[in-house]
Amino acid sequence: MAENTDRTPVSVFASPGRYVQGRGALGRLGTLMEGLGSRRPLVLTDDVVRGLTEQVLTGSFAQADLPLAFERFGGMPTSAEADRVSGVIDEGGHDAVIGLGGGTAIDTAKAAGDNAGVPWVSAATVASTDAPTSALSVVYTESGSFESYRFYSRNPALVVVDTQYVAEAPVRFLSAGVGDALATWIEARAVRRAHSPNMVGGLPTHAGSTLAELSWNLLWRSALPALEAVEKNLVTQDVEAIVEATTLLSGLGFESGGLAAAHAIHDGLTAVDQTHHFTHGEKVNIGSLTQLVLEGAPASEIDPFAEFTARVGLPTTLTEAGLGGADETVLDEVVRAAMAPSETIHNLAFEPTHRDVRDALRAVEGVGRRARERVGLGEPTPEDYT
Repeated sequence: MAENTDRTPVSVFASPGRYVQGRGALGRLGTLMEGLGSRRPLVLTDDVVRGLTEQVLTGSFAQADLPLAFERFGGMPTSAEADRVSGVIDEGGHDAVIGLGGGTAIDTAKAAGDNAGVPWVSAATVASTDAPTSALSVVYTESGSFESYRFYSRNPALVVVDTQYVAEAPVRFLSAGVGDALATWIEARAVRRAHSPNMVGGLPTHAGSTLAELSWNLLWRSALPALEAVEKNLVTQDVEAIVEATTLLSGLGFESGGLAAAHAIHDGLTAVDQTHHFTHGEKVNIGSLTQLVLEGAPASEIDPFAEFTARVGLPTTLTEAGLGGADETVLDEVVRAAMAPSETIHNLAFEPTHRDVRDALRAVEGVGRRARERVGLGEPTPEDYT
């Protein structure tokens, strides 16, 4: 293909090398790593996930005649942590790094692998974010505030999601994954309308936008029965569908479809201490509601969305985030961070003002309270998500 040298916009689609999902998938990791040509991988994970998975991985790696080496993840996906882990990769002569667990360990493994010049693999034991498939990491400060997106020239070589571990994890993780994934179509359609760039430096492809919409449709169909199944640690077809929607389809959809205001509001919320107890997907749901209000979406769309996400167990009010009584200084800090020059809110088809965004964020409180009342959840409190 001829090189594009005239800055003409091109469409770009990105994806991991291979995606493997299902009950017992983690038991295949050794063979899959062998298939990638790795002979000395490093597994980055925290102590809890290591305790849950070490026996399975020991057998899996022994079957593939691979050494099993763990490195303890420090808990926060900072630049310093990625630098530390890349040093471990270099010192140990490792030829690949596996991020095992949730999105923070996986994002750190990507950054460390990029630093060290080795392939990276995502092995997810929860379905709380769509981080596993993408060619980017979300980098945070030590205090837990959003710092930046870090982009890579390639996606993970392999993504493995074991749905039995997903089903045995606290249901809040899967609920958060639903919140993160629901934003994918809300943002992708906004990006497409505006002819704005996606997350891999091109215009959205039809494939990226369509996968975002497919994720949305599966979530509305299967999220509630899937969450009921996970409450009982069951793996059902609804669980498999929701894991695919939150991990694969949302991952491909946000990266190749693009992000807009929902994730920018998430990033803004990380700037204040009151929201640090929220998961990524919980903050994103506040962002999705804010974007819908900001866009002037009809009540016939906003109200069912707020009701559905309340049933899913996601926050729909600022009160639940500890911001119900926040003064303008706190909300101004959230909005300033959400509207930073590098933020994805600028992918909208219009340029909202600081006041527009703050008012939309404030309006979410009433939207969420009415939704909670309609579904019988009662008054929200800050303790709902502590």
